[in-house]
Amino acid sequence: MAEILIIDDDPQVGETIGSLFERSGHHYTLEYTMDKGLARAMSSGYDLVFLDVNLPDGCGLDIINDLRGTISQPEVIIITGAGDANGAEIAINSNAWDYIEKGSSIKEFILSSTRALQYRQEKLASRKPVALELDHIVGKSAEMKKCYDLVAQAAFSLADVLITGETGTGKDLIARAIHQNSSRAAKNFVVVDCAALPSSMIGSVLFGHEKGAFTGAEHRHKGLIAQAEGGTLFLDEVGELSLEMQKNFLRVLQEHRYRPLGSEVEYQSNFRLIAATNKNINHQVQTGEFRQDLLFRLKTLEIKLPPLRKRLEDIKSIAAFHQKQISVRYGGNDKSFSAEFLDALETYNWPGNVRELVNAIEFAYSKAGRNKTLLNQHLPLDIRVSGIRRKIIGKNPAANGENHIPAETETLPSLKEYRTQMDKLYLDKLMHIAMGEVKKAIEISGLSRSAFYALQQKYQKS
Repeated sequence: MAEILIIDDDPQVGETIGSLFERSGHHYTLEYTMDKGLARAMSSGYDLVFLDVNLPDGCGLDIINDLRGTISQPEVIIITGAGDANGAEIAINSNAWDYIEKGSSIKEFILSSTRALQYRQEKLASRKPVALELDHIVGKSAEMKKCYDLVAQAAFSLADVLITGETGTGKDLIARAIHQNSSRAAKNFVVVDCAALPSSMIGSVLFGHEKGAFTGAEHRHKGLIAQAEGGTLFLDEVGELSLEMQKNFLRVLQEHRYRPLGSEVEYQSNFRLIAATNKNINHQVQTGEFRQDLLFRLKTLEIKLPPLRKRLEDIKSIAAFHQKQISVRYGGNDKSFSAEFLDALETYNWPGNVRELVNAIEFAYSKAGRNKTLLNQHLPLDIRVSGIRRKIIGKNPAANGENHIPAETETLPSLKEYRTQMDKLYLDKLMHIAMGEVKKAIEISGLSRSAFYALQQKYQKS
């Protein structure tokens, strides 16, 4: 018997879906809002979740990852009254099992759910506990748990891995974790910083060279590919490779052979490749800056690291971990955090991600001196200023210089009408500034893709 959760604000739809599975011996629970549905999923174990898109308290697409990140890790099937290609893409990219319109046939509902439950049963039956070594990687958020699952998958395979994420998210730590938990752990983990290598030298650095291969080559040099034999080669910031080097490296990946500069002999290579980039590599392919065939080889398995602002619940544990590491370096002078200090950390946007957080903790530790408690005043100035600005704007929106509060003599619309007007106005201004580009609009607004999609669907219907 499977446990099924249905999150839909239409009781008739929810009960109709539920009755289909009840007749097959399964048990279902019905919730009408995102908040209650997510709370139910967190408190009880479910095998499958049917999730509506348009719910009273928001867009269901926003909580797919939250549902998948609960303890039971249920499969999620999106149900919607009006199917939309963009919504379907968002759902699948967010690891939903399927995307079904409510007007679809009963057969389609049953077929999709049956396959999802069968897949889940086989996955649970074959799953073995994996104890990963995660040196210096901290976090228990749903976003990080997904990453750990992928690290385990990568560690127990031979596939090439592409790690993507903003600067400071810990791509190098994830790469090392894959290596340390793999069968190649006893061999070398060789790092190539593609952004730091001059284009004129990268061929020699990677492939090595023979004596006399070029001016100044007085000795035979063993390249990094040779040094990574039997181990892992980590190409950090792979998006910085020139097109010529991309072509050369693609051949190495395809044939597992390489030729040092100035050599007439080719050598067999046996290394595992992990690459990382903070760039939008798909965009680089579209602009001709990166070879599509190389990208296909690199991303056999892709791990997307979330920015710190997407996993704020991990900030306290990350800060505590690194504070202890810092205190050891400073001679064991351990410190505690004040409530205001933690509040400042958890409300800051962290454009530099975990790396910026660690630097801020060390700055505060150093500034605190012999003080046993880290206070808000010990933080870097930009973090403190950001917190003060949010506090003032939160208390007085007019302080932001954009909002107008009507005088008592003016006619005041209902709160719902006012919010609708402001949402429409904001969306119009946003699309004007972004020149109609959805990607740019999402970056400017700070909305998730699914939240932006829901706003656009609500106010730009034609």
